[in-house]
Amino acid sequence: MIVLLPVLSSIAAQEFTVARIQYSGGGDWYSDPSSLPNLLNYLSSRTFIKSVQEEVRIKLTDKELTSYPYLYMTGHGNVRFSEEEIIILREFLLRGSFLHADDNYGMDKSFRREMKRIFPEKDWVELPLDHPIFNIYFEFPNGLPKVHEHEKNRPQALGLFNEETLMVLYTFESDLGDGWEDPKVHNDPEEIRQSALEMGTNIILYVLSR
Repeated sequence: MIVLLPVLSSIAAQEFTVARIQYSGGGDWYSDPSSLPNLLNYLSSRTFIKSVQEEVRIKLTDKELTSYPYLYMTGHGNVRFSEEEIIILREFLLRGSFLHADDNYGMDKSFRREMKRIFPEKDWVELPLDHPIFNIYFEFPNGLPKVHEHEKNRPQALGLFNEETLMVLYTFESDLGDGWEDPKVHNDPEEIRQSALEMGTNIILYVLSR
């Protein structure tokens, strides 16, 4: 585990939350409704980060977007951004904000297509197992945990970078959001749910310490 006390001390006084992107295209951007509140509660209980216990839901064209530098999106269906949204999201991320997209099975093809529209000059890079996102607080020597089986693909943490800064994380074939949901939703084993919450905590702490 990387020592984070100086980092945590500098940001502990600020309340943190995650803004879920409401996108078009027909995909269920609102899926896993209990996931982010549970992750934010876990973050507060296990670290010094003070988090708002409810997610924010926002469109990329909303004026309040700049108040939420940590964006999240998930879903099972089609993702589609307008031309205006593409310009906004590109500028927002290049200025230092962050997007975590969690593959909830069914969004992969359309999400990759839309990200290529936003960053045609960039390709996905798989994060190596020694990347800090896997050990900044909790240890994940084998990389992303596998929460639910979809097409028997191994889970991958894929990134888009602005120079050395990770600005988009795509957790493919892991389904972290399902693992963050209330236990009764999927009836996952507690160790699976725990590993998903720990990985989510690592992601947040890494982004806050960039």
